[in-house]
Amino acid sequence: MRILLAALAATGLFASSALADRVVARVSISEQKMYVYRHGTLLHEWPVSTARPGKITPTGQWRPQLLSKHHRSSRYNNAPMPYAIFYSGHYAIHGTDQVSRLGHPASAGCVRLDPENASLLFDMVREEGMDQTRVIVVR
Repeated sequence: MRILLAALAATGLFASSALADRVVARVSISEQKMYVYRHGTLLHEWPVSTARPGKITPTGQWRPQLLSKHHRSSRYNNAPMPYAIFYSGHYAIHGTDQVSRLGHPASAGCVRLDPENASLLFDMVREEGMDQTRVIVVR
């Protein structure tokens, strides 16, 4: 698996600096999928929703900044954002009650997941530590 990750890093599809992280959540905007790696092994491939037309999900790499299990949006009418992992300002990975829209752009910029998957990722990040987690968002 590490050889595969190194090959991906060489192509720019996976950051080489992410190889040392215990948890990596790699989001592909074009695929509307998240790939979750723990200790270099791909554990999960989940559908997501990123920004709908007119909105932006920023690309780049970040460490989580805040975990909020029962978060509610201060920007969007107190909308539920369960298992929120904030990684860049107000951008977060979180659960959604609009599960039927997963796999298609639908958010205001956050990365939405099925709440069960968001819970699994949240617990992984909490167990391994935010300083050992990397969020990578690519086109």
